[in-house]
This record gives sequence, C-alpha cells and structure tokens, in this order.
Amino acid sequence: MKGLTAKQHDILVYIEHFISEEGMPPTVYEIADHFKIKTSTVFAHLRALQKKNCISRSSKARSIALTGVKRKSRHPAGLRAIPVYDEWEDDSAFCSGIQKEFYCDSTLFEKTLHTDSHNLYAFRVHGSGMKEFGILDGDIAIVKRHPDSVKKGDILVTVENGESILKSCMEIENDRLSLIDGSGKTEERSLKEIPLKGVVIGVQRIL
Repeated sequence: MKGLTAKQHDILVYIEHFISEEGMPPTVYEIADHFKIKTSTVFAHLRALQKKNCISRSSKARSIALTGVKRKSRHPAGLRAIPVYDEWEDDSAFCSGIQKEFYCDSTLFEKTLHTDSHNLYAFRVHGSGMKEFGILDGDIAIVKRHPDSVKKGDILVTVENGESILKSCMEIENDRLSLIDGSGKTEERSLKEIPLKGVVIGVQRIL
C-alpha cells in the first residue's frame, strides 16, 4: 500500500491476517510480542496507520478495525498466508517489501510443530550451495522467527552484508555453535553473536 513504511505495512498485514483467522483484532501487546518491539513503538505505528486512514481504534481492548478496502478471502478455512520476502534491510524494518504470499495449512505448524503460524515468514533461496542439506536453488524456505532454541542439524537464517545466509548447525557445546554455510566455510560462534533471523522449519518446492 502506498504511503506506508515497511514496518507499518507488516503490522497492517498482521492485523488483517489476525482478524481473518481469530475473528477479532489483536491487542497492542500481541502485536508487540509478534514483532518483538516495545508497546510504545506499536502505539506510534498504530497512530500513523490511523492518520493514513488504514485503521480506526479506541481506548478499549481489541478495538482495532480496518477502515481501508479489505481483500476478500479466497482460500478455505484453516489455510493461512505466509509472506514471502526478498532482500533483507536493517533490523528496524526486518525485511523489504513482500514479493507475494503463499498459502499453507496452519494446523501443520500449530499442531505438529507447535508454533503459531503468525510467527512464520518465507524467502526464496538463490543458489545451490545448500543442496546437500535438501534445499535447492529456487526453493522457498519457511522460517520460524525468534526460535525458542537451536539444536544440532537446524538450518539457521543469518544476515551478512544485508543478505540472507543459510547455515547448518553441525555441533553445539554449551553456548557455542559450529556452523557451515553453502560454500563449505565453517565457523564457531556463540549463539548471542549470531545475527539470527530464524530457523528453517520447511521447504516449499516449485516443480
């Protein structure tokens, strides 16, 4: 939508999806928890969205309402749209604009993988460096933001020089991870030192 920053757009999409799936709008605290930002920052974004006539809200809980043109749902109940991003920006914007969305069965993640599908995003993989890990050029990697933990064998999404990089976790000892990227380069780093943007939990392949 024209006139919105990347973060305002992401928050608006999140609100729309939340209302579509839950039948009610999210609270300020739920938005803050989803994007891992302060509630004061959420209030600032909501005020901006109000001024741009995208939403309306009052002081009551769950009072956010969409005022713009709503997209009609064209998918069966239980399916949820996962945003597909292109290139990384800085941490404040998280990613640049959404390229498109694809739909998946939300119960696959919420019941089997025990994660809220609101906490997922995806991006298209460029290059064949991760093929030995089952990820090919052109695949869409489905990623869980802010994973609770990292274990041996996980494929991590990190950021280097503004680009998303996939790395496989080979070993974990205390807080130290042994990682290998698609070029075969290995490194050992503390989990706190890694610019972690999530863990790959699935791959969508376009045949």
